[in-house]
Formats: sequence, structure tokens, C-alpha cells
Amino acid sequence: MRWKSALFLVIAIGLAATADAQFRRGLFGVRLARPSDFDGRFHFCRLVYEPSPTGTGGSWRTDFPRADINMSIRLSELTRTDVSFTAAQPNPLLVRPIDDALFQCPFVLMSAPGSAGFSDKDAERLREFVLKGGFLWADDFWGSYQWDQWLTQIRKVLPASEYPIVDLPLSHPMLTTQFVVREVPQIPNIGYFMRSGGDTSEQGSDSTTPHARIISDATGRVMVLMTHNTDIGDSWEREGDDPRFFYRFGVPGYAFGINVLLYALTH
Repeated sequence: MRWKSALFLVIAIGLAATADAQFRRGLFGVRLARPSDFDGRFHFCRLVYEPSPTGTGGSWRTDFPRADINMSIRLSELTRTDVSFTAAQPNPLLVRPIDDALFQCPFVLMSAPGSAGFSDKDAERLREFVLKGGFLWADDFWGSYQWDQWLTQIRKVLPASEYPIVDLPLSHPMLTTQFVVREVPQIPNIGYFMRSGGDTSEQGSDSTTPHARIISDATGRVMVLMTHNTDIGDSWEREGDDPRFFYRFGVPGYAFGINVLLYALTH
């Protein structure tokens, strides 16, 4: 698989400027998805959630929209996934837990889940979504406080008595769908990385080890993926901002993300 990673690096370097230019031309507006937005192809769906008064660490907008745009472009280039485009722009979408549009998204990303608060209705709808076959990926939260905050919210959706949280085994098929991922990469946001002189643990000793944890249904299908003490989405968002950041985090971030998306779309 080394040649794939090398090829991946070359392609991404050559096309990073294109993605950045596309971002600069548009897609700054925020609009929730409508039924007419879905065209039968893949849309990168992002969950729009309400903040919790006890939450911290960002909001649903974290890494938006460039992470969604860049990953959509890379997924179309590096796999056979039929990604939705209008002209040269991919069509990522925003959905809330209460929106019927949620159920047209096989995959939904949730950024900064340590800041989220779910109402009873939100929890009910998200539970229905994942049990019907949807896949929720919660990414970019750090340290014990944000983990505990997230735990109080996801347990409204899937109670601990029925749905245990376990570490994703490195032997899991999700990590070999296209690229061989041998570890959970710790990817900091680019601002912290630059200020710290290259450190990757945003919460110091409280976030030294990155984790990928999962919740599965009765058949073993993963319904929820949680990448804790890492910000995978920043490797997509910031691919064209700084060569040092890209060379170090671009390949592992995209390899992990594309594997997750392919798993979510085929299980």
C-alpha cells in the first residue's frame, strides 16, 4: 500500500490550490438542505446542532466549509464514488437532527461534539437515523472534559445499557477499505500546531493519546464513530494552507477519512 500513499501525496499536492480557489469563489452562504438538493449522488452531509451551555471546544461550523468541499473533491478523485457536483463545485449539505433531509444522508459528520447539546427530539431522531442504517462521525474534541460532555449527549441517543462504546480495533475492515491505516493519527488544528512549534496534543497531558471509538448495532455494523484527541477534519480543511502541515497530516488524514466514508457507504 506504500505506492498508493505516495501517489495520493503527489495528487493532493498538485490539486490543493484548485480546492482552495474553489473555496474562495463561493459556498460561504449557510443554508439547510432541502429535499430538492439531493440528486442521487454522494453529498457530504454535516450535522448542524445546538450548543450546550456546558459545552466547549468549537461549534458545528468547525472546519466548515473547506473540509467538506476538499474531502468531496478528493473522494471523487481517489475512488469511484459518484460525488455530486455543480460545474466545478461539490455540493456538501447541512442538516439538523430534526430535519427529514437527515434521512437522505447515509453519512453525517459532526464537528466539535464536545460543544453539542441534544434535545429529546434531537436524540430521538438521531437514534432513528443510525438504527435505520445511517452513520454518524463525531470528530475534533479533546481531553476528558469534552469527552464527558459528549458522553452525556450521545447517551441520550444510544443508552449505555444497550450500546457499549469500544475502541476501534486496528484490524477492523473500516481501516482497510482502500488504504491500510495502522494507527489513529493525532492531527491538531493548524493554529495550535504552528503556535506550539509542532506539538500535536491540544490539551497537553490530558489529550496525549488519540482514540477512535465506535458504537455498533446488534449485527456489528458501526453506527457511530468518535475520533477523540484528534482533528481529522483539519487535515482536509487546511490542505492548501501550509506545506509543513500538509506533508505531515494530509496523507494520514485523507487516508483515514476516505476509508471511513467508503465503509459508511457500503455497510
